Amino acid sequence: MPGPHNPIPTVGTDYDPRYLAGVVHFNRGEYFDAHEVWEELWGDCPAADRRFYQSLIQAAVALYHWGRNNPAGAARLLLSGRGYMAPYRPAHRGLDVNRFWQAVEEAMTPTPPPRPLIALDPPPAAWPDPEGSAHD
Repeated sequence: MPGPHNPIPTVGTDYDPRYLAGVVHFNRGEYFDAHEVWEELWGDCPAADRRFYQSLIQAAVALYHWGRNNPAGAARLLLSGRGYMAPYRPAHRGLDVNRFWQAVEEAMTPTPPPRPLIALDPPPAAWPDPEGSAHD
C-alpha cells in the first residue's frame, strides 16, 4: 500500500509541470523560485509524495540560505530534507536521490563545484516555461 515509506512508483514521463518548472528554476540557481513552485505542488500532491516535494523545497531553501551566508540554517535544512527523502531511495519521480543530495551537499562547501543540477530519468517529453507557472 502506498505511503511515505512505500511511495507510488513512477512510470514513464508523466511529470507534473510544476515539478518540471521547479527543476528548471533549480538548475538555473533560482532556488527561491524553485521553492515557490514546489511549495504550490506540495499543497496539491498525493499524500505519498508530500515528503518528497517537501524535501526538494528544503534543498532549494538550504541552497538559498547558503548563498545568503546563513550556513547554520542551510545545514539544518540539508539534514531534515535529506531525511525526508530517504524513503524515496534509490529514485523517485525520475530523480536519483543519492546523487541529488550528494550534489547539494557538495554545493554547500567553502569552494563548491558548479551548482547542482537535477537530471530526470526518464527525461520529460517537454520542459515547461517556468515563467508561465501560476506561483507569480
